Amino acid sequence: MLNPARPATVSTTNTTHFLRWANLFFMLYLLLLAVSMVGSGFKWATGDQAKVLFEFASHPIAGLMIGLVATSLIQSSSTVTSIIVGLVAGGLPVQVAIPMIMGANIGTTITNTLVSLGHIRSKEEFKRAFASATIHDFFNVLAVFIFLPLEMMFGILEKISHWLVSLFMTTGDMSIKSLNFIKPITSPVVNSTKATLSSLGDTAGGILLIALGIAIVFISITVMGKLMKSLMVGKARNILKSAIGRGPIHGIASGSLVTILVQSSSTTTSLMVPLVGSGVLKVKEIYPFTLGANIGTCITALLAATAVSGEFAVFALQVALVHLAFNVLSTILIYGVPFLRNLPLKGAELMSELAIRNKGYVAAYLMTLFVILPGSILAVSA
Repeated sequence: MLNPARPATVSTTNTTHFLRWANLFFMLYLLLLAVSMVGSGFKWATGDQAKVLFEFASHPIAGLMIGLVATSLIQSSSTVTSIIVGLVAGGLPVQVAIPMIMGANIGTTITNTLVSLGHIRSKEEFKRAFASATIHDFFNVLAVFIFLPLEMMFGILEKISHWLVSLFMTTGDMSIKSLNFIKPITSPVVNSTKATLSSLGDTAGGILLIALGIAIVFISITVMGKLMKSLMVGKARNILKSAIGRGPIHGIASGSLVTILVQSSSTTTSLMVPLVGSGVLKVKEIYPFTLGANIGTCITALLAATAVSGEFAVFALQVALVHLAFNVLSTILIYGVPFLRNLPLKGAELMSELAIRNKGYVAAYLMTLFVILPGSILAVSA
């Protein structure tokens, strides 16, 4: 005998499944919106004074720290590298800009590290999530340790980018900014929020916008983590794992493509943290995807460079190509050499072990890498 309640049960299950997916996409939108709020809030609070931060990069190490601090504050390497491209277009030497580009690569990793804190209530989840976030930190720090001394001694990135720019530079308008589909869906909300807060003044309004953005990041990621647990099973889980876990080359390509589409490596890598924290994917599986995100984020600076005109336009394109060359070469070298490849993995595993042993290590790690170290070096440089 047929069970008459079964069709209703199936229908309810399908509706619930659809609503969860819809909620997940809404949380993704909120995450994109929050990242835009943080960046807009910082620019609003500081005005044109944000660019003054880059003018003190007289020494490569100071330049590195400036790029790191600026990106940590804005939480967008794309924004910082685009500003650097604009400064080079205004006459900032390429040699001065290169360490700043490297610093931006390290600074952008703070976002997914903060996102991993959303799993802090569960020891095992937090261990996996924190390791998946800090592997990005360790890789980018290792890349700087290798390539900054080489750049200071031999200028290899400057020479490679100089050769590349001779191949890519053409005349006429090369702007393809219209491909950025993220800004049109987030800017109306950001602008209306800014209008609401404008009565408080630029500084206070900007700070509140930053705080609101950070709060939305935490809320969206927490909800996404719960939704991932219920959705990433069966076919959906297999599709996701096959997209990222087919091998390192496929993972790097996937990470690059997704980041090009959303134009934010912070967003791309942050989306992987709940997946690892929930146990859907392993740290080793998302490692190549993270490296792809490093490469994909270079598209924003390249887009910014194509819109530049004037006598320094060629140098603006060159510094954008420096960013691309740095990330491609560091991926080839570090991931291509087994000993170097395992260093970020081991570093992330060690930090995650310390993190679940004592939460104080998390605070010490974040403060040292993103506040104390760069702050001390900049203070000495000044």
